[in-house]
Amino acid sequence: MTTARGDQQHDAGVDPLGRLREPTDPACDVFLTGTVFLDIIFTGLDSAPVRGTESWARGMGSSPGGVANMATALARLGLRTSLAAAFGDDHYGEYCWDALEQGEGIDLSLSRTVPGWHSPVTVSMAYEGERTMVSHGHEAPPDDNAAGALPAYPPHARAAVASLVPGRSEEWVARAARGGAKVFADVGWDDTGRWDLRGLTDLEHCEAFLPNAQEAMRYTRTDCPRAAARALADKVRYAVVTLGAEGAYAVDGATGETAEVPAIAVSALDPTGAGDVFVAGFVTGTLADWPLADRLAFAGLIAALSVQEFGGSLSAPGWGEVATWWEHVQEHVCQDPEALRARYAFLERMLPAATRPWPLRRAVPTIGFRAAPS
Repeated sequence: MTTARGDQQHDAGVDPLGRLREPTDPACDVFLTGTVFLDIIFTGLDSAPVRGTESWARGMGSSPGGVANMATALARLGLRTSLAAAFGDDHYGEYCWDALEQGEGIDLSLSRTVPGWHSPVTVSMAYEGERTMVSHGHEAPPDDNAAGALPAYPPHARAAVASLVPGRSEEWVARAARGGAKVFADVGWDDTGRWDLRGLTDLEHCEAFLPNAQEAMRYTRTDCPRAAARALADKVRYAVVTLGAEGAYAVDGATGETAEVPAIAVSALDPTGAGDVFVAGFVTGTLADWPLADRLAFAGLIAALSVQEFGGSLSAPGWGEVATWWEHVQEHVCQDPEALRARYAFLERMLPAATRPWPLRRAVPTIGFRAAPS
């Protein structure tokens, strides 16, 4: 069984929080919980599948998905990441556990394997820069063993990442905040159509809220994403609104500071997981105490690097890939070297030496390979 390419990422040896660490700090940098899917990604499709026909894909990969996208993105940036999730006791569950724990170095001590429960699965078909997904799964049964519950008492951590759901409150979010963790939250599309900000009850415990432009405007009843960010800054310390091809805009609700960073133009192959990578970048910059504009620039950069590859957790970049991009882009004839250095020079002090050529080619793992007989 192959695993994801986490060893390539962690070998870079970059710790973005290295200068801030103290002996009394929590062992965990970021805690998160959610559902892990087994993602099967078909690539190289010329068009969307047509009803009544058979489509052949030129490539295929498989990797942990769902909340694993975020966990992988955080771990590859050098943050000590703890994930609480349920895993099926099928081969898919075994593969996802090994890929995350052994391949990415993610702490799964709060996770559990559920006997008789099959892994949720998503089949993703990528074509023309978009994706179509079909998923199947059942909610994991509750764990009668309190020590393995998900998770009434989250670990002491610098930060936690939560996905808010309208009308639902998660007790662990409040506990994490009371324990000193900075809670970063995103949100999905409100299928009820209410878009009632009061329904996001856990927002009161959050340090940062990172919706996209449409979500932010609907929740704030505004017609401008920047106005929406300013309105949300009354609710959280950092309101960050992603603007798609225009970049991102953020407001510091405590100081009134604003920052806006344009997006990096890239050839997008698959946007799966890009939002998770963006959040991971902003979490990293916040915990490292970077200026607000630097956090946005870094989050946007690694999200842009991720969409140039297929898959969710597969595409999350690490420091080695950022270093390779930095070396390449400064010599690119279409780039303004002075503008680049002005925007990304803050990264130079921490980037490792670039050891891989551009364009990058990543290993795409799959399930079931066995060692060749000797």
